Amino acid sequence: MNKPIIAPSILSANFANLSTDFEMLHRSEADYIHVDVMDGVFVPNISLGLPVIQAMRKLTTKTFDVHLMIVEPDKYIDNFKQAGADILTVHVEACTHLHRTVQKIHSVDMRAGVAINPHTPIHLLEDIINDIDLVCIMSVNPGFGGQKFIENTYTKVAALKELIQKKNATALIEIDGGVSLQNAKKLVEVGANVLVAGNTVFNSENPEQTIQLLKNIV
Repeated sequence: MNKPIIAPSILSANFANLSTDFEMLHRSEADYIHVDVMDGVFVPNISLGLPVIQAMRKLTTKTFDVHLMIVEPDKYIDNFKQAGADILTVHVEACTHLHRTVQKIHSVDMRAGVAINPHTPIHLLEDIINDIDLVCIMSVNPGFGGQKFIENTYTKVAALKELIQKKNATALIEIDGGVSLQNAKKLVEVGANVLVAGNTVFNSENPEQTIQLLKNIV
């Protein structure tokens, strides 16, 4: 079993001292840096904008995994490429023409991810799974950090892994929300490849060590 890709969520970092947290992430075994973008419309919260992402991009060479929780993401694909995103994930619930959105992300040389909310069934991804690089399963309701993990996530991960295998697809399975040292091993065992961890990392006494523990959970 491969070690999981660890993607600490910058939403849980200390925004008054971001450079210090980025130094820690850069030193750590983290593979990606997960950046949540919220518009206060698609989700009931507002988070980072493009200038902050551009500034953060200068602090590390690690993969920027940008998760758009916004309406009309198509309008901003070029902007996020310019800001330094390596992976751009959009929500299936926010995209009227999802295939076109994915094509546009690829056309500007970013990896394309598709996120699904807790109530969204896996089968809606059947016609897009071969065109995308990553599926982000929301294991909490999007919009706020620190929520309780939804137990049905394990079933969804297993169903998604089955779909990926059936279609001979290569998409990674990412879990976002409530990931902890207690549930990470089971998530990887049922098929998760990428673990997004916010509070678990940044609220721990030793965030760098916590990242190492998550990385070596299996």
